[in-house]
Amino acid sequence: MRKFELIVPCHFGMEAVLKREIDDLGYDISEVVDGRVTFLGDEEALCRANIFLRSAERVLIKIGSFHAESFEELFEGTKALPWEEYIPEDGRFWVTKAASVKSRLFSPSDIQSVMKKAMVERLKGIYHVNWFQEDGAEFPIRVFLMKDQVTVGLDSTGVSLHKRGYRKLVAQAPIAENLAAAMIKLTPWNGERVLVDPFCGSGTIPIEAAMMAANIAPGMNRDFTAEDWPYVVGKGLWQDAQEEAEDLVNLEIETDIQGYDIDDHMVEIARENAKRAGVEKLIHFQRRDVAQLSHPKKYGFIITNPPYGERLRDKEEMPALYRTIGERFRLLDTWSMYLISAYEGAERDIGRKADRNRKIYNGMMKAYYYQFLGPKPPRAKQ
Repeated sequence: MRKFELIVPCHFGMEAVLKREIDDLGYDISEVVDGRVTFLGDEEALCRANIFLRSAERVLIKIGSFHAESFEELFEGTKALPWEEYIPEDGRFWVTKAASVKSRLFSPSDIQSVMKKAMVERLKGIYHVNWFQEDGAEFPIRVFLMKDQVTVGLDSTGVSLHKRGYRKLVAQAPIAENLAAAMIKLTPWNGERVLVDPFCGSGTIPIEAAMMAANIAPGMNRDFTAEDWPYVVGKGLWQDAQEEAEDLVNLEIETDIQGYDIDDHMVEIARENAKRAGVEKLIHFQRRDVAQLSHPKKYGFIITNPPYGERLRDKEEMPALYRTIGERFRLLDTWSMYLISAYEGAERDIGRKADRNRKIYNGMMKAYYYQFLGPKPPRAKQ
């Protein structure tokens, strides 16, 4: 079976979560840098990574890396890579994204154009043609430039892994599914503990938690670009990984996962999304203001993505909102609270300094993941 070096991008600040996930799948990590983790694996690993990884954005096959300070060096370095091992004569190939940090070459459109020309030049010589029809399978390429070091990856995923397929309807400022999963994975929560999201919006955090509790792989119900590459990844391997995922699902578990929102319409959307994800029986959604947040059980978890006040007209409402969050949390005196926010006064208005916080980029917005830790539950007597 063919061996690859696989590059897996993720949200900045969530590399440790992704690394642990890859470790749990049984693969050897070769590099961890800001925003991505690289590991060694075969064709089966590529399929399993796409289907099982919750905090990843996509899975790239590393084609190669080289140093380039000029477009001539970029052209020659790209041309030297073994493109014919991946792209057939009728393949549709293009550089879908170029990212540059602290490098002399920084124009994405110029990088994309030069690399495409270099690939064409290489494949013209291999396939002995002057023009490519490009009417076959898609082969999107992504490139990262860091301090003039160029890393080139072939995107096996296609549509980002955060798109699980269940979220047809969304809130105004939805949190990405893979970021929600990573947030949950940074807590000690498990399916036997209480979880409440008092700002659930379209239901992403409770749905991701329910999928974890029921062992539903995030990529079970979607397609991947590399499924159309039988000469790169064996067709039967996708089926094997899919069957492995299906065998692990357990919907017979009992959970206490709740999602609240002040908007009736959002509660209905959340229920519909949970139904699409197959976890509607594991979550209780209801219309409820955060000022009514309470729960009879102890040692539960609040995991949430409250409003940040991104819109100017909402900014003046933020202090009162975060004060209410703090007041309700203090009444749940054995609970822990984890919230992501770009609102700078979050700790001040909650009335407590977070035990930990972690800088995270939610899209292009810098946010902090505040972690307010409650007491650990007593150990069950033997």
